[in-house]
Amino acid sequence: MTIPVPVSDHTAEKTKILNRLRRLEGQVRGLQKMVEDEKNCVEVMTLYASVRSALESTGDVILETYVAQCQARGEEPANLVRLLKLAR
Repeated sequence: MTIPVPVSDHTAEKTKILNRLRRLEGQVRGLQKMVEDEKNCVEVMTLYASVRSALESTGDVILETYVAQCQARGEEPANLVRLLKLAR
């Protein structure tokens, strides 16, 4: 028997994910500006590495959240496998 995720937990996770995505959006804009301004390659690549790492970390949070939701709804295992393949 699965236990549904309480609405407040869902809202908190959604807020957490959206905040991460907004932060990433700002970092990507900063990266764009650095390229436009022809900043030092090391600085550009440092920010790029940071953005990539943050995106992967955010993807992990999204995956964890949606797997929990799929389990709570009793999704078919095939759907979970498809979700995991998309995350790769």
